Amino acid sequence: MSNVLVTHADEPIGRRVVKALFHDPDIGRILATGDGPPPRSFDRFLAGTEPRVVYARLELAKHRPVSDLFHSARYRGAEIDAVIYVPRHGAPAGVSAPTLAGLPERTAEARLVLQHSLEDPSVRSLVAISSASVYKLPPGNANRFDEDSELDLDPDVAPDIRSWIDCDMIFHGEVHNDRLRILLLRVPTVVAEGGYVYLNPALEGPPGPRLRAIGFDPICALVSDKDVARAVRAALTAPTSGIYNIAGSEAVPLSVLASWTGRSNVPVPTTLLGWLGAGFRWLGSETASASVETRHLRYGFTLDTRRAERELGFRPGYRIGLARAGDGALRLEAAPI
Repeated sequence: MSNVLVTHADEPIGRRVVKALFHDPDIGRILATGDGPPPRSFDRFLAGTEPRVVYARLELAKHRPVSDLFHSARYRGAEIDAVIYVPRHGAPAGVSAPTLAGLPERTAEARLVLQHSLEDPSVRSLVAISSASVYKLPPGNANRFDEDSELDLDPDVAPDIRSWIDCDMIFHGEVHNDRLRILLLRVPTVVAEGGYVYLNPALEGPPGPRLRAIGFDPICALVSDKDVARAVRAALTAPTSGIYNIAGSEAVPLSVLASWTGRSNVPVPTTLLGWLGAGFRWLGSETASASVETRHLRYGFTLDTRRAERELGFRPGYRIGLARAGDGALRLEAAPI
């Protein structure tokens, strides 16, 4: 039986992971952390004199709070032997001061989580969620990436995407660690309850119109947040370290996904997108810069998930599409296959 630490449990994917673990009889105690107060959906998880779920507020990008947590009586009492790094996704990632050596928030978080997991001999496995936007996008819509595909190390990549790449490489660098099992899960656009989407550079940020390169409509691979949680659970029992693509069975054009989420597409020349991206970077707006990153607005991809099926036993259990809600409106949702 594993006792698990889950980061960013107050955000949608983190909440889904905690819920899945809570209902798993092979999981013991769960230490959930987040920036804000515990979600209201955790009320029944936190109830009782000795609840299986304990919640702690934590500034994950700062060294002192993370160190204090890993050396606290609460952490020792939970007897944590597995760490699940759910990255921030419910709010824009930026540079919070001071973070670790002035790194972008997401990068600082990844370094600190890995550092303390490596230093704690009781932690035997670390599961980290990464984004499939780390792959280099060649021209075309027929890109299909496996885990050995090239990462996008272009120095001109948008800062928000670069932070995903940096985090991926931080965990990737320790995959062959002799003591700690590290499993890196690369996921595409995540569809969460209510039809919200995460980890898609072209659709990040608040609702509203989105720009699209004239003449392009890139394919977007999809996965349900419930399937992400299922993949995390499968990774916890994996015997060895590894890198795995995790995706659902659907892939749709960006224009379709945008319309499903209530965002209109405004086609503009690619040159204008480049100028806008440069301007946003100059102004320090990483999320806005990523939203007009020209490659992700022109070229699409799907993921080869055969390694996850073969080694983790993971296959998608949810289909994603439109369903008619009680008010008669069509809404994006995930339903069991």
